[in-house]
Amino acid sequence: MSWFKKIFKKEEKETLNKGLEKSSRGFFEKISKVVVGKSKVDDEVLDDLEEVLIASDVGVQTTIKIIERIEERVARDKYLNVEELNNILREEITALLLENPHAATGNIDASKKPYVIMVVGVNGVGKTTTIGKLAHQFKSQGKKVVLGAADTFRAAAVDQLVIWSERVGVPIVKQNMGSDPASVAFDTVQSAVAQQADVVLIDTAGRLHNKVNLMNELSKIKRVMQKVIPDAPHEVLLVLDGSTGQNAFEQAKQFTAATEVNALAITKLDGTAKGGVVIGISDQFQIPVKYIGVGERMEDLQLFNGTEFVDSFFRKRG
Repeated sequence: MSWFKKIFKKEEKETLNKGLEKSSRGFFEKISKVVVGKSKVDDEVLDDLEEVLIASDVGVQTTIKIIERIEERVARDKYLNVEELNNILREEITALLLENPHAATGNIDASKKPYVIMVVGVNGVGKTTTIGKLAHQFKSQGKKVVLGAADTFRAAAVDQLVIWSERVGVPIVKQNMGSDPASVAFDTVQSAVAQQADVVLIDTAGRLHNKVNLMNELSKIKRVMQKVIPDAPHEVLLVLDGSTGQNAFEQAKQFTAATEVNALAITKLDGTAKGGVVIGISDQFQIPVKYIGVGERMEDLQLFNGTEFVDSFFRKRG
């Protein structure tokens, strides 16, 4: 690894540690109460640990899996002292994340040109900001990027995406308010093909009031894009707000039922103690968490690495 890459990696790790500080500190405070006055991991400790994991927004199903894994180790090793609990938890959660069969990478398939990413998610989760940050990252890698403002129901969404396109220095395709979102998507991919772009990022409306309408709209956007690029979109990226905890699980359920989501971005982890939601969502939906948002800067949308995430989550804070 070059000197420059080492410096960059160190900065990324520091940003991740800082971004997960609230989640980590809250988690350790709860764990310390579980083990106080105890010498070994017994049924009472496990019951209390179960409550801590659920309270940390890991989710009930994932929590049960983790507790069962620890119970197996207790049965196998006969005696586990409470000092070992942190390490055991860390190992079992890491193993759980690595079992997600679709490990996320930041690479896009270069044989798909342009590579089309349709971005979905409810309003307010940081969808447009995530698109802007991704555009910046792809452009920094030397890729030609085109944005499509297909959330035509909110003037603010289009305006915000225009600001990001100007800030990052990439072209944007938009139409009048109330235009057909599929028409905007069609124009965007057609323009991207003409410009020989590498990546297309399509913003979509984030309304969940009626799942059938959402499904129809997203299906129509896909069909229309496929008239230009038969296998588009290559990626459907669902953006979730990590600070909403269990609400993020519900949104993931709704969107995975409405369209074929194959990547996740979980934002706003720096402002919350609910970082455990990343563990639960990754485990329950078996869709790769591709990006996590751990700060406001362009660089603070990071590629998700399960091992590094757990290491940071379990890092002892002063």
